[in-house]
Amino acid sequence: MHMMGARKEQWVKPMAIPGANQYTFHLEATDIPGTFIKDIRETMMKVDLAIKPGTNVEYLAPWANQINMALVMTVEPRFRGQKFMEDMMPKVHWLRTLFPSLDIEVYGGVCPDTVRKCAEGGANMTVSGSAIMRSEDPRSVINLPRNVCSEAAQKLSLYQ
Repeated sequence: MHMMGARKEQWVKPMAIPGANQYTFHLEATDIPGTFIKDIRETMMKVDLAIKPGTNVEYLAPWANQINMALVMTVEPRFRGQKFMEDMMPKVHWLRTLFPSLDIEVYGGVCPDTVRKCAEGGANMTVSGSAIMRSEDPRSVINLPRNVCSEAAQKLSLYQ
């Protein structure tokens, strides 16, 4: 789950009960990320921490060893159809360099034209919404990121 609404803390246990296994929250949305991470971990869910385009990636660093995945938003949250922000790729690269075993996801504007930039920057996970839904061949749009990220990960020696 990618929680973007208000009072995300109140939903941790109710989401774990029916079987949610992964909880993504935005670093900017809480004053107590350490406590929130601990609360999520106690439910046995994976912890994912997202940052918006305007947030300095270095703010995520203190929490990187306590999370399962870092999510770099490549659009502003809550607005559909935005253009991919390529200038977020240095954040992905920075995270990959400092935290080589961390899962790094890119979300926003990811499509067949941008997925290679994500993977080459160090992302091993991507989220595509509109690109899949608007495609005449959704299966190929789904398979492309999987293949591109896998190839890039092998080049970066992420899974060796």
